[in-house]
Amino acid sequence: MKNMLFSCGLIALALAGATYPAAAEDGLAIRGEEKVVTIETEDGAFDITRKKTDAALIGGVLQPLVPVPGVTPVGELEVLEALETKSAKVVDMRTLEWRTQATIPGSLHIPYTEVAGRLDELGCTGSSGSWDCSAADDVIAFCNGPACAQSPIAIRAMAREGYPAEKIYYYRGGMQSWTVLGLSTAEDMF
Repeated sequence: MKNMLFSCGLIALALAGATYPAAAEDGLAIRGEEKVVTIETEDGAFDITRKKTDAALIGGVLQPLVPVPGVTPVGELEVLEALETKSAKVVDMRTLEWRTQATIPGSLHIPYTEVAGRLDELGCTGSSGSWDCSAADDVIAFCNGPACAQSPIAIRAMAREGYPAEKIYYYRGGMQSWTVLGLSTAEDMF
């Protein structure tokens, strides 16, 4: 049974890869400006490219899983647990335009461009440039998904202002994964 499931998984991965062929000149960036990553396989060189699909919210550059050393990546189950238990603040770091379209119910909105000046809402005291974050809350930051730079930018700003990286959790899948998985969203949230 395990071997059959593994084989089915490999077939599904192969089919998924074959579903979206893209020419590099039409593709999206993968790393920096790089649109093609060439790997060597048993059958020779293979170009991995990327293009916007119906499931993708945006076409940005892929973001690292850990945007700042010490930050912990999390998935949907950890986000749900935080929402249920209030063990962490789930923070939508996107612009208001994106948030009003759909967001994770129960999330707090602090746009990535404002987070460095609003750390008091996350348990810090003081003001921009002189925050004391010794009593900071655990925060789960998210934006539009693996190709969205808004929450990684916010996380870097938080760390720069003295927010402890070990209190920051990054939901890299963000709204893209949340909606693809069919989880409930809230609209018109301000």
